[in-house]
Amino acid sequence: MRVDFYQLGQGGAESALPLIARNTLKLGERLLVVSADDDLTARLSQALWALKDSFLAHGLAGGPHDASQPVLLADLPDAANGARYIAMADGRWLDQALEYERAFLLFDNANIDDARGVWRTLGGHAGLERNFWRQEDGRWIKAA
Repeated sequence: MRVDFYQLGQGGAESALPLIARNTLKLGERLLVVSADDDLTARLSQALWALKDSFLAHGLAGGPHDASQPVLLADLPDAANGARYIAMADGRWLDQALEYERAFLLFDNANIDDARGVWRTLGGHAGLERNFWRQEDGRWIKAA
């Protein structure tokens, strides 16, 4: 199990998530994106359609085609699309993420203390790999 922590910069989750989704799909995986914030979910949906040089097909949970969506946006961690990857886009860690193969926690400065607490807590889990990413000059850099 792998957990990637993304400390968001100016672009917020709207700039990071499309890249994560695109890379997930390139690996042949599906992604569940969870956010309890309806406004953020709407912005993420727009960002997925507006990715430069392409768009990422996706759907909002609760529709008739949830199972066929490569990227599913939801307010609960229920992967109706069969995703093995989960992104928590609103900065809130969900323990159900540990049931997935890979998890992404996207957080901003307002949630940094919570993210640090999750980092420490997950450090005690055997077989769990943690990575920390931050933006520098518009690029994602893996922090040591």
